[in-house]
Amino acid sequence: MEKKIYIETYGCQMNFSDSEIVASIMTENNYFATRDSGEADIIFINTCSIRDNAEQKVLNRLKQLQVLRKKKPNLVIGVLGCMAERLKAELLEEASTGSRVDMVVGPDAYRDLPQLLLDVESGQKAVNVILSAEETYADITPVRYASNGVSAFISIMRGCENFCTYCVVPYTRGKERSRNIKSILSEAGELFEKGFREITLLGQNVNSYHFEDEKTSKIITFPELLEAVASIDPALRVRFATSHPKDISDMLLQVIARNDNICKAIHLPVQSGSSVVLKKMNRKYSREVYLERISAIKTTIPDAAISTDIIAGFCGETEDDHRQTISLMKDVEFDFAYMFKYSERPGTIAEKKFDDDVPEEFKSRRLQEIIELQSKISLQSNHADIGKIFEVLVEGKSRKSEKMVSGRNSQNKMVVFPDKGYKPGDYVNVKINDCTSATLKGAAV
Repeated sequence: MEKKIYIETYGCQMNFSDSEIVASIMTENNYFATRDSGEADIIFINTCSIRDNAEQKVLNRLKQLQVLRKKKPNLVIGVLGCMAERLKAELLEEASTGSRVDMVVGPDAYRDLPQLLLDVESGQKAVNVILSAEETYADITPVRYASNGVSAFISIMRGCENFCTYCVVPYTRGKERSRNIKSILSEAGELFEKGFREITLLGQNVNSYHFEDEKTSKIITFPELLEAVASIDPALRVRFATSHPKDISDMLLQVIARNDNICKAIHLPVQSGSSVVLKKMNRKYSREVYLERISAIKTTIPDAAISTDIIAGFCGETEDDHRQTISLMKDVEFDFAYMFKYSERPGTIAEKKFDDDVPEEFKSRRLQEIIELQSKISLQSNHADIGKIFEVLVEGKSRKSEKMVSGRNSQNKMVVFPDKGYKPGDYVNVKINDCTSATLKGAAV
């Protein structure tokens, strides 16, 4: 009997990539993906643990799904990913979550999903949260079931060994391990042949990519991998996420500068502008080192857009520390930023060693100041693009008007312009004539 699965994804790009791997494993085992949760026999919730708010969203969603379970008593609900790894016992206890969960499966155990579903059918709870020391899914071709047909993610490595004191990722995703370069190039080539025109290479820290060829003992690093992917075809755009400031090398910047199809957009999380806070976070760089890397980016790639992550209110952060973050933002002039209040995560070094001692009202006020400043800087950055011409990769219709299409330029800025029969995947030169803080507006030239 045909069984349908529905996958709902929360969190980072890596989670969305993992959901495509899950879809591939399931379809190979005669399950069928659906975009309608109401018709699904199995619902997988692929989860994120990076912040408490992310986990609360998932817990609330699990409670909502109990209503659907009343209509479909045989509905199977599984929690996948980082929350499964971190909260396995709690998720299986209905009393602690207010929800019944049938499966709890960590990010390295997706190959076992078909067997685990058989366990559920036999009346058992199904659990597998064992982390692997090897690359787990290198030979699996992901099913791009939620793709726009233009852009795709390719996971090049898994895990993290940086151990930032606030972060759960090393505990939920395990050791760093890099994927065979041949399988990455093969997947990228196949995507291009299928009509995809942009790929994003993913890793918790892509700069840590380190693959040793068993036959030749040659070591491939990230700059070499990036250039090899870019050489597949000049019409294939290449992006990557995310870089760690301590590892972003001059060699990488030179590779980006000399390849037109490597996008001129670098996401470089700073987290704080204070060296004191950065040391407490175990970020392994100072304010001065970060600014030196920014200077190197701007010198080598003058048209690069730089985005970042910022945490407000980390343990022990003073008003002076906060002012240093504000001043760094003014110095760098980030084009975009992801900004959050510090959220203490159980099991992290910060939770064990430091007091979460910044009052909530201070965190909120500091975050608001950061958001307001970044909004002004983003608007200024977009204003500076008025009059420029960018090559834009069309992704589809604008969300606000069927008469407009949208796509991104090399700097990862969204551009909206009138539709003249363009198809997703077309490259169009667009002259910018207006903007908001989030979007560039223009017309084809």
